[in-house]
Amino acid sequence: MPLPPRPNKPANNNNNRNNRDRNNRTPQVRVNDRIRAPRVRVVTAKGEQLGVMRTDDALAKAKSIGLDLVEVAPNADPPVCRLIDYGKYKYMQAKLQKGNKAKATRLKEVKLRVGTDVNDYNVKMGRTEQFLDHGHKVRFQLRFRARENAHKELGLEMMAKVVEDMKTMGQVDQPAKLAGNTVTMVLAPLPAAQRVKKFKKYEDENFDTESEEFDAKDDEE
Repeated sequence: MPLPPRPNKPANNNNNRNNRDRNNRTPQVRVNDRIRAPRVRVVTAKGEQLGVMRTDDALAKAKSIGLDLVEVAPNADPPVCRLIDYGKYKYMQAKLQKGNKAKATRLKEVKLRVGTDVNDYNVKMGRTEQFLDHGHKVRFQLRFRARENAHKELGLEMMAKVVEDMKTMGQVDQPAKLAGNTVTMVLAPLPAAQRVKKFKKYEDENFDTESEEFDAKDDEE
C-alpha cells in the first residue's frame, strides 16, 4: 500500500526574518588593520586633506598620533579614511543618527545646463554638499533648449559627473531620467559620519540651506 503524501512544510519564517535583518543591517565600518584597500585618501578629523597614501603608511601615521584610521567612504576610489578616535566616532555617529531621525528631510533643487561653466558648476556642487550635509535630498534638473535637444546624451553625461563628484556625500535615490526636454535625478545624503566634502572651498558660509526658496516645487516627500 503506497504511503500517503507528506504535507508541505510551512515556509521557514526564521530564514525570511534573518534575510530581512541582513538587508537592513548597517554596513560594518572598517578600522585600522581591517581596512582592505591597498591605498586610501586620508583626511584629518577637521576635514584637511592629507592626500593618497599606502594604507600601511596611513595606519602608521594614525598610530603615531594616538588615533585610529577609520574608513568613512568605502565606495570612493580610493576609499576615504579619517584620522580620528574611533570610540568618539561611534558615539558621535549614534548621536547624529538620532538627531537626523528627528529632523525633517526636504527635497531641494539644483538646476544645471548643458553649457554650465566650470566655476558655476563648482559653486552648485558646493551648494549641493551643504544641502546633503544638512540631511536633505537634492533633485537635479537639466532642461534642454533649442539645439541642445539634438544632443541629449550630454545631459545624461553631466548627471553621471554629478554622481561621481558627490559619491563621498550622497548616493543615488532616483537615477537620471529623461522625460521630454528635461533630465532629472535625485541624490540622498550618506550617513553623517561618512560624508567627506570635495567642494568645500566653493561653499557660501551665509547660504541658508533651510530656505524654502531652494525647495523643489513639486515636492512629493
